[in-house]
Amino acid sequence: MKKITKMLSAFALVLGLSFSANAVELIVAHDTNFKPFEFRDENGNYTGFDIELWQELAKRAELQYKFQPMDFNGIIPALQTKNIDAAIAGITITPEREAVVDFTKPYYNTGLMIAVRTEDAEKVKSLDDLAGKIIATKTATSSAEYLRTTFTKAKEVKLFPNNDGLLFELMAKGVDGVFFDETILQDLAKASNGTVKVVGPLYQGQSYGIAFPKGSELVEKINAAYDSMVEDGTYKTLYMKWFGSEPK
Repeated sequence: MKKITKMLSAFALVLGLSFSANAVELIVAHDTNFKPFEFRDENGNYTGFDIELWQELAKRAELQYKFQPMDFNGIIPALQTKNIDAAIAGITITPEREAVVDFTKPYYNTGLMIAVRTEDAEKVKSLDDLAGKIIATKTATSSAEYLRTTFTKAKEVKLFPNNDGLLFELMAKGVDGVFFDETILQDLAKASNGTVKVVGPLYQGQSYGIAFPKGSELVEKINAAYDSMVEDGTYKTLYMKWFGSEPK
């Protein structure tokens, strides 16, 4: 009987350790198509500025994790329901999002701009020049919210789940312009072989943050890891690798 009891105790201990190990492995969501922040390389592996930034942050904070690719519009709801533990996906820090999730300090500054076909670039200098036109942007983003609440003069706003759809629709003349994050539009313009150009002023300066469920204790750990990256120059090196310039 004692032997059986010891065996059961040992099994329970092993089972408990297994659950503990699994419990500390964080599920970290990232976007599936947000180059140069997150994208698949030629070998089918996800890479990008956000991916490498999180890898370094997690290393410094001594966190175990696994990446979970997700469509962007599902990330905030997944954080709210705690189906994921964190998300790094070029998520703009907004008051509406801060009400339902917690953010780290900003790690990237950007803004919204316009992309049009190069042949139309001289005619489009601002959003006002797209009044009565069809504009594309990405689903569930700050740019979509801007077109819904601030600039309401578009004939139609077409929403797409990924960046490639924005470029293809513009090149196919299904829309007159794309309104989205400046860094992403610059990358799409490069991929267009000169057929797409970024124009106009920078709208609504904004910052990206890493998001967590409300009350997460990980925010402070990641902030501390980020500070150490900035202090020792690792952040600057990573930034220049992906964007070719010093941090803004």
